[in-house]
Parts: sequence; C-alpha cells; structure tokens
Amino acid sequence: MTGSPHLSDPSSDERGDSGRVRWRRFAALTVPAVAVTAGLGIALAQGVLAASFAVSGQQFKVSASSLEGEGFAQYGSVDVNAREELIPVAVTAIREAKLHNLCQSVVTTLPVVGDISLNLTAGRKAPVEASNLFVDATQLAGDAVFSNIEIGRDASTLDKGPAEAQGMQDLFAQQADTVRITGLQQTAWATNAGTFKLSGLSMNVSKGKKECF
Repeated sequence: MTGSPHLSDPSSDERGDSGRVRWRRFAALTVPAVAVTAGLGIALAQGVLAASFAVSGQQFKVSASSLEGEGFAQYGSVDVNAREELIPVAVTAIREAKLHNLCQSVVTTLPVVGDISLNLTAGRKAPVEASNLFVDATQLAGDAVFSNIEIGRDASTLDKGPAEAQGMQDLFAQQADTVRITGLQQTAWATNAGTFKLSGLSMNVSKGKKECF
C-alpha cells in the first residue's frame, strides 16, 4: 500500500549469502561424520576390520608356556568398538594351534569396589586346541621359531594361514608353515576361533589386580 511502512525485507543477495553461510555450517558439521561412516564402509568392504564384532573398551592378557601352530600369518588391521572408533592391531592368525598352560586375565576397575580380576586357565595336562585362530593384539613377546617364513609379503596375498587371514593390498605381512613360541605373553583386544577346546578349564573372579603377567 502507498505510504505504508516497509517491513524489513533483506535483498535477494543478502538472503543468498545467509543461505550459503548456513549450508557451509551444515557441511562443516556433517562432513566429518560422513567421512567416518565412509571410512568404515571402505574398511568393511576391503576386509580391513579384524574382529567380526565390536570390541570392548578393555584389553586382556594371554600367556602360555608354549604355542605350537601350523599355518601362521600375521598382518596389520583395525578393530572397531561400540563407538565406531578404529583401533589398530596386529592380527596373528593360525590354522591349527596348541597351547600349553594357557592363562587369560582381564582387570575391571569399579567405583567404590576397586579392581576386579577375571582369570581363566586351561591346558595344564592336555593342551588347549584351536582351529582358525585369530588374535587381534597390541603386544606379543616370547621366543619364536618359524619354518619357511616369508617376511614382507603383501597382506592381500597371504595363503598359509586360515582362508580368511588376509589384509589390505600393499600392506606388510608375514607368514610361515609352522610356528613355535615359548614363554608367550600377549595383550589383545579380541580373539576369534572356529573351534576352541579348553581342557581342564578353570575360571575365577576375585578382588584385586591379578594378571597373567
């Protein structure tokens, strides 16, 4: 209407600028999330993720007086936790394994209660037997002997371990016909096995910090 006061109405340029600013902010917030999701998708598609389940927020320790294995492979990979955070690991895969004097421990710290230890032992008389064994570890120690070892092989071409024991193309890996490790000490996020036979299994929960090593 003539003579009516003009309501505040920004020009089309101003509206466009405002719109662009809002879209930039939206993109800045969503791009990281999309990148993480895409990265997980690529990792899954390429078989990079090691464990077939979301790992807990706690590592556990494993020791054995000796490990004897046929069909050994080792390569780098990643685990993923319930928050979809990626955790780098070294996957040790063995087609057939026997472990003597196996010990597994995990310590949980609870408010007020303090440290609670879960300890599992087996294989004192008859060895623990596992097939298609995968251990996603961050530390491994012991005295090892390999037969016909190949060091520096492309992780995507491994063929001596379990059938699924392959990593990403161009990444470092090693494999051997057999492996023997004495005084094994290992810290890990996850263990998978096709079969896992624990002779003389014993499990104990107690207060305090009681670890295998």
